[in-house]
Amino acid sequence: MAFDEKQPLIEDNSAESSAQTAPDTPAKTATTGLTKRQWLTVVVFGIANFIAALCISLQAPFYPEEAEAKGASATEYGFVFGIYELTSFISCPIFGVYLPKLGPRFVYNAGIFVTAGSCILFGVLDLVRQHVSFLALSFAVRVVEALGSAGTLTATFAIIAAEFPQSVATTFASLETFFGLGLIVGPTIGGLLYQIGGFLLPFLVTGLVLLVGGIVSVILLPSEDGCTQLAAANAVATRNSGLIAILKVPSVSLSAVSIVVSSMSIGFISATLEPHLRQFGLSPVLMGVMFIVSGGMYALIAPFAGYLCDKGVGPKVLASIGNVCVASSYMLVGPAPFFPINTILWMVIIGLLIHGTGIGLLLVSAFIDALHSATKNGFPDDISTYAIVSGLWASAFALGAFIGPSIGGVMLDFVGFRWGSLVIVSIHIISFFAHLIFLRVESRQPRYTEIITEEFHPLLGGSHHIKA
Repeated sequence: MAFDEKQPLIEDNSAESSAQTAPDTPAKTATTGLTKRQWLTVVVFGIANFIAALCISLQAPFYPEEAEAKGASATEYGFVFGIYELTSFISCPIFGVYLPKLGPRFVYNAGIFVTAGSCILFGVLDLVRQHVSFLALSFAVRVVEALGSAGTLTATFAIIAAEFPQSVATTFASLETFFGLGLIVGPTIGGLLYQIGGFLLPFLVTGLVLLVGGIVSVILLPSEDGCTQLAAANAVATRNSGLIAILKVPSVSLSAVSIVVSSMSIGFISATLEPHLRQFGLSPVLMGVMFIVSGGMYALIAPFAGYLCDKGVGPKVLASIGNVCVASSYMLVGPAPFFPINTILWMVIIGLLIHGTGIGLLLVSAFIDALHSATKNGFPDDISTYAIVSGLWASAFALGAFIGPSIGGVMLDFVGFRWGSLVIVSIHIISFFAHLIFLRVESRQPRYTEIITEEFHPLLGGSHHIKA
């Protein structure tokens, strides 16, 4: 596919749009080019995404121990962690089908309230003493919470696609940064509140804060007109209908597998790290800090990975390095059973730092590689392709995040962390060789010029660059 070096992936029609803007359209700010309506949307979404992520991640440092006290096995509470992502994986496309009838704004607000209520309900499960009842209610509440979150996520993308037609990728990715930040700090906040007030307090506080955020969104979120709702529906329909078509591109399929493998690794750690580190007698706060080590490193590495891709480093090269990092990290955190030493805390910390580095390289490079491969194979360089790739990324991540903790719980029960983690190590080694094979094949093909735009990267700006 031929590319014009001056042609951006997303056409900038701002000048033309300005000429056609009605006199009563809100004026854009001089520095950002955003209207007050758009700023209001970003602020509301950003706060809600951050708090929603807190509700999802805060139980990691203390739920396994509480579940074991009720007689639950690691296999059982591993599925409690994973069922959330499985529900999201299944329900997001369904919400996409019915979004035009229900309206994006209604689905978003309803999702916020359902998530907040479910979070508070999860906090009172500690009052249930019977093993089977505790697990059944844990599953039920997590499923309902996931349905609320899936509705919010689907509606968020739809509203952004309609409200920010010239910068949908940057806006969506910026809001994902808020969500990622919530996932990173959630375990630490959860551990702190758990240490202060027991099992109920973390869920009660975050649930109430999200509830207030939902009320604020009802008041402040701009109402949608017919054109906005139609644009939102088209955006979601494009994303849902294009997933199968884009997966027929081999390089895109490899990127999807890379995302699944990466999120499996994250999910495995989330379900098994606390039981594995229980031998050190860490407080809930310190246990929460251990969870933030990998996530914090990911937050630092992700923009650097995007910068390297922008400067000409191939995404598959970064993915290969990322696979090696993640495989190596598990060998230190365990450590691997073929190392004749016991688990050492400082080795665990170093391993988690390397884990975050590998995940940052993998997730960023997978998104960029999927986008480049799609456009190179005939998909249009516009918002519709971003919609498909973002939907693919979210679906693949949710699938891996279900498989990871589910496998983690089973492995922890039957063979322990050190032997069980070799499953994740093996998968990343296989992924490493798969990327090497693709690199070898691509090196034999005629060189081509790709246009890389920072518009499609979560942590970069909107200028366009050329990579050979």
